[in-house]
Amino acid sequence: MSVSPTSDFENLLASGGIEYIAGVDEAGRGPAAGPVTAAAVILPLDAIIENVRDSKLLTERKRESVAASVKEKALDYSIAHIPNATIDSVNILNATRLAVRTAVETLKIKPQVVLIDGKFLNIKDLTCISVVKGDSTVFSIAAASIIAKTARDELMYSYAKEFPEYSFERNKGYLTAKHLEAIRRHGFSPIHRRSFKVML
Repeated sequence: MSVSPTSDFENLLASGGIEYIAGVDEAGRGPAAGPVTAAAVILPLDAIIENVRDSKLLTERKRESVAASVKEKALDYSIAHIPNATIDSVNILNATRLAVRTAVETLKIKPQVVLIDGKFLNIKDLTCISVVKGDSTVFSIAAASIIAKTARDELMYSYAKEFPEYSFERNKGYLTAKHLEAIRRHGFSPIHRRSFKVML
């Protein structure tokens, strides 16, 4: 049984005088192709948006609908894509941290507290709280997970048109059997992560 995220964490912070709280999450750590993407979202404390939950629990159509609602209601949001070349250069963990930091730092509104899914390094000059499984329990983090996932999927659709032989519109860069066969047949595309171990 899945747990729906709540605004309890945000309301607790708000009771202490905190007004601007950014939820942050990432998408695309595991694929063998494409960027890792992070989103930061600042929502009004009284925001009511239906179906906000871990993006993996929503259908693609539902995610897109909820993402549109989150963007409409948000006081501010930001998206950061870190490309495969950077992932290969600095490793996926550091690239993910860079995506998170870039998403937060490009917000127009400076958050007073940042709630981040999982475990990440602190962001300079900001109060950061890491929440394990935050995309399942914390409303603003779940909202960010939906923005990150839909933004990355949209980018992978554009790559699918550029490199149709890899079916990125279906696998989103993850190593399915058909994706692996395409790599064997055509080699790596310019957006594949060469640092990932791919058994050919």
